[in-house]
Amino acid sequence: MNTRRALLALPALIPAAAQAQWAPSRRIELIAGFAPGGGSDIIARTIAEACQPLFPVPLVVINRPGAGGALAAEQVARLPPDGHTLLLAGGSESTSIPAHREVPYDPRRGFSAVIRLTRHNQFIVTRRGRFADVQAMLAAARAGAGRVTHASSGVGTLSHSLFVLLERRAGVEFTHVPFAGGGPSAQAVLAGTVDMACLAPEEMAGLVQSGDLVPIAVASPERSPGYPAVPTLAEIGLPVLVENMKGWVGPAGMSPEMIAYLHDRFRAGMATPVWRRFMERTGEPDGYADGPGFQRAMDALLDSISTAIRRG
Repeated sequence: MNTRRALLALPALIPAAAQAQWAPSRRIELIAGFAPGGGSDIIARTIAEACQPLFPVPLVVINRPGAGGALAAEQVARLPPDGHTLLLAGGSESTSIPAHREVPYDPRRGFSAVIRLTRHNQFIVTRRGRFADVQAMLAAARAGAGRVTHASSGVGTLSHSLFVLLERRAGVEFTHVPFAGGGPSAQAVLAGTVDMACLAPEEMAGLVQSGDLVPIAVASPERSPGYPAVPTLAEIGLPVLVENMKGWVGPAGMSPEMIAYLHDRFRAGMATPVWRRFMERTGEPDGYADGPGFQRAMDALLDSISTAIRRG
């Protein structure tokens, strides 16, 4: 009954001006650029469930995996800006891949940013007994260029770019070994195939709890509430900030009325029990930003990665 009353009260959280403006006339397709069951897919489906009572049309999650999310981004960028298709953006397709290679869309001006939903911590992890801390890892790297290896979820992904930034900041050289995702990367560290990897909390949680993997740093502005003993790279003197953001964008040219309508309903959905329980389980900080703030955050990370690659 409490949940039902909360859902019935949600329209009151939406400003009257937004309720009176543009409204969708058919289902809204929410495009996730990764396979079902992964982190992006779970975020998309959870927020869709939380927000469905606030929309007069169905919210339908559609998976378009491939090229680290770039295939989905290209698809959405080419669509008309009618408010009926949104992309779950903010990750590699928006902030990292375009720094490594040309893409058939403009990550800065090719979309209309609506809202940021999440900020995901990115941890550097190693297997138990390999490195006690980041200083030990850097000492090993300085002892022999390329001797220390790291996994990633693929060339150009955020998990690759984090180590590129770290190389530039620390003046060291690692050997990059790409894999197909966070799961295979974690297993490669566990097996000793590579020395370290960049992982999200949900990718490392079980292996950290068992003691097989050890997080030695997090690339966020502040320590993670779920892992308060793990220092930030900035604390160590290496100002590397890499967060895997997730939020909704549409094709460039969406009207302010469309953006306001969508933003206000997704923002209200972030206050529901469905979304709050999800965020509590992940242990991540609140990721909200409005559309302009979301775009600025994506651009800043893309600039940082692009600069590091050019200097390399």
